[in-house]
Amino acid sequence: MANSKKRTEFVCTSCHNVTAKWEGQCRGCSAWNTIIEQNDSGRYGWLNNESSAAVHLAEASTEELPRLALSSSEVNRVLGGGIVPGSLVLLAGDPGIGKSTLLLQIAAEVARSHSCVFYVTGEESVSQVKMRADRLAIEGQDLYILTQTNVEEVLARLDEQLPALAVIDSIQTMYDPSLSSQAGNVSQIRECARRLLEWGKANDVPIILTGHVTKGGDIAGPRLLEHMVDAALYMEGDPVSSWRLLRAVKNRFGSTNEVGVLEMTGTGLRDVADPSESFLLDRPAGAMGSIVVPVLEGNRALLVEIQALTAPSTIPTPRRIATGYDSHRLLLVCSVAMRTCGIPLADYDVIVNVTGGLKITEPAADLGVALAIASSFRSVPMPDDVAAVGEVGLSGEIRRAPQTDRRVKEAVRLGFRKCLVPGNTDDRADGTEALHYQRVDTLAQAINMCLPITRRISDAVA
Repeated sequence: MANSKKRTEFVCTSCHNVTAKWEGQCRGCSAWNTIIEQNDSGRYGWLNNESSAAVHLAEASTEELPRLALSSSEVNRVLGGGIVPGSLVLLAGDPGIGKSTLLLQIAAEVARSHSCVFYVTGEESVSQVKMRADRLAIEGQDLYILTQTNVEEVLARLDEQLPALAVIDSIQTMYDPSLSSQAGNVSQIRECARRLLEWGKANDVPIILTGHVTKGGDIAGPRLLEHMVDAALYMEGDPVSSWRLLRAVKNRFGSTNEVGVLEMTGTGLRDVADPSESFLLDRPAGAMGSIVVPVLEGNRALLVEIQALTAPSTIPTPRRIATGYDSHRLLLVCSVAMRTCGIPLADYDVIVNVTGGLKITEPAADLGVALAIASSFRSVPMPDDVAAVGEVGLSGEIRRAPQTDRRVKEAVRLGFRKCLVPGNTDDRADGTEALHYQRVDTLAQAINMCLPITRRISDAVA
């Protein structure tokens, strides 16, 4: 591809002041490290050649965009029904979580069912990709591997043979030779993503990018990258566990409330047809400190097991350790249990674990965590057919959780006879499953109901 004459300038991301060279401090707003490199190549976006005439909304076409449907119902669910032609999709996740494996499976499937697919990698050699393909039993017919990091060379190869799909692994390895900065720099990531976006929109070819993440779990590079793409997907999960969650944090062609559940196997990622049942397969009967909690992941209700362990502390300050649960909420639950229920946890270490590598962010799991802690402290197992959902307030009250009926219905489907819910939960309009609702108003009431002892805990401890 011939290089057009480009002019390089340096722009402050804070005040948009333009300078001829890079400087550590902006002369316009005095901000530090906000100046990035940018080139002016005469291109103004993929809409430059489109008609600028306004269209009346009532006369606009409502035809649905055609999609490349995949055999994985979980991936289709997250994407909104499939891959939209011309879309730019960003897939991010921790190293080793399975991003490249998933994209290689998608690329091979699209190549078999449609036409050729280009898999551009700047991190692996062709032989390394071939080794993974052999492990996944992928023949690779019409799937082309291109080891290239120069974005101009990549676009030239894509122009030669328009593929049905292009995969870039990863965007942080791509660079534009017109910029003097190194690959992975903020300006390089933004410019490479922009050029790929323009090419994909102009040719109606979907492009999937993989992105690195920082230690905090955010996508590395400029936040503008997430605004540029049509869909931003995150793959989550514990690397030592086989479960993977695929969720959309942005999707212009579907809902962001969907989550896909996948399992990593020896032959790649596969759909989990019944996630709730799979998460509870290894739960032992009559285990102390164990309870099942219906949680919401997007629009889907899942049953997860929460385990708790209390043990006398050997250090002056007892530890509160949470895996898959917010540590700040664990401190809240322990404090409420001590203050309103009289459970003496001041000299005990408390450890809470969410099995399956899941991460619970909603407060609706508070009641289940509190019951698991009380079960471990009293050495009394929770009933195996009881689930719990509800937020614990600072005064020991149980507050309502959203979409309680959906959670209870999922628990009943898997054989749970009772589900502890907040006392002010609305009755179902049709009156079905009313017997499965066990309403509790306070944490002490829930503990006394499920974990009876000779001396009952009072509802309020001075």
